[in-house]
Amino acid sequence: MDGVDRRPPLTVRPSFSASAWHGHLLQGLRAPAIPLVEPAELREIREIGDEKFRLLCDLMSGCGMRNAEAVAVNINNIVSDNTYRITEQVNQTTKVCGRLKHRKPGEYRDVPLPSRIRQEIEGYARKHGTIDGYLLRDPRDPSRPFQAYLLQNKWQRLKREHPSLVPEGIALYSFRHFFASQCLQLRIPITDVADWMGHKSLDVTFKVYRHLMPGSIASAASSLDLALAA
Repeated sequence: MDGVDRRPPLTVRPSFSASAWHGHLLQGLRAPAIPLVEPAELREIREIGDEKFRLLCDLMSGCGMRNAEAVAVNINNIVSDNTYRITEQVNQTTKVCGRLKHRKPGEYRDVPLPSRIRQEIEGYARKHGTIDGYLLRDPRDPSRPFQAYLLQNKWQRLKREHPSLVPEGIALYSFRHFFASQCLQLRIPITDVADWMGHKSLDVTFKVYRHLMPGSIASAASSLDLALAA
């Protein structure tokens, strides 16, 4: 192999208006080849689901969790008012909780925990109870974790039942992209975002989200013009 990534790009669906693309985002770069969701669309989508779907949607869009990590949500992993510690995910093959993707057993990620989502986790736990701290269990066998494919089934059903509210190209992974795009628009360092997302390397984050870093190239070019003209 020559080391070149030959995978086709993900579905293109910008999360910004056309004017935004010609404004503060990077000039001369293509729109993102990833399915992104607008904040207003996210609010509409989460409201058409049940309580469980809203919780999972918020964990992915507000904490950057993968769907397999979100279904393993545990109230004991709230380590401070604004920090959640992701320690495990539900393994698609074994159907039990295991190590995180791209991480060794015992390794974890600390991610931002917005107060609204912390309150949602705590409220869900008070209302429904927990098993060893886990909020979600397999509805057919409470001794097993909630499976990621059950979330996917919920998502496909919502798309069929509410086609007008789920824009074309939007996928479950779009909620995680929402988290990354919002962080980068807030000028949070891409190194922090890469760590929170749990990517294998910073290079992955850079390739996928570089275009969402507001004005880096345009600002540098303008500043250099001024300096060179001095």
